[in-house]
Amino acid sequence: MSTIVETIKNDLLSAIDNDKLLLPTLPEAALQVREIAESEDSSILDLVKVISNDTALSARLIRVCNSPLFRGSRSIENLNMAVSRLGMAYTSNLAMGLAMEQMFQATSDMIDKRLRATWQTSTEVAGICHVLAQHYTKLKPDQATLAGLVHLIGVLPILRYVEDQDIQISSIMLDNVVDEIHPKIGHQILKKWDFPPELQQVPLEYARFQREVPKADYADLVMVANLQLVAGSEHPLTEMDWKTVTAFDRLGLDPDIDMSAEEDLNAQMEAAMALLK
Repeated sequence: MSTIVETIKNDLLSAIDNDKLLLPTLPEAALQVREIAESEDSSILDLVKVISNDTALSARLIRVCNSPLFRGSRSIENLNMAVSRLGMAYTSNLAMGLAMEQMFQATSDMIDKRLRATWQTSTEVAGICHVLAQHYTKLKPDQATLAGLVHLIGVLPILRYVEDQDIQISSIMLDNVVDEIHPKIGHQILKKWDFPPELQQVPLEYARFQREVPKADYADLVMVANLQLVAGSEHPLTEMDWKTVTAFDRLGLDPDIDMSAEEDLNAQMEAAMALLK
């Protein structure tokens, strides 16, 4: 069976190196939203017009605005009000992230479950990243949220490959393939999607626990968010000495902190994670 693992890895890595790996494309809604947000001539009304074509996305953005994280003195009742409150940059990044959810589905049960579980983890990490960025850094919470949503994007082509080739492989062996090569594929995807360089690096860097960089970045946020997500569980990462994780120091966080035990922070993290579900 280990031969299958090596074959999958070799096939995928060879496809990456030869620029032949079929990478997913950003959903149309995400592309349109980003194009408008990046144009100097665009207005909030232009953004509203594009997003309003997607009823589900519109409803979720309105719900985001009425959540405890953004709630103002008055209730948000329409998309125009929602985009005005969030601003164009935040709306763009959030809309892009939410539009990606449709990519995490498959026809075979086993792959579909894995894709949905990957998206679930991504949304939870994104929620924690949002709160960490807001409380401990000068990094942008909207970029932090997007970093969390895309840090596992490299898992997509691997699972699609297994599904398309109808490969029979055990869950443990598939984990082995995913863990080893999804960071490299994730980096390639975000590069193809023309994401900012600091986000392109996140899949490659978020699990390098002893990395040394001059100041806290989005990979640090994703790293700590992943650790906080498994705190108190029996996940293998909880057996590691978190005092050796350099990101905690850059974020000014105590490695022993359990954010879920901090009432205010926990409430905000729960709210942020709920936004993206």
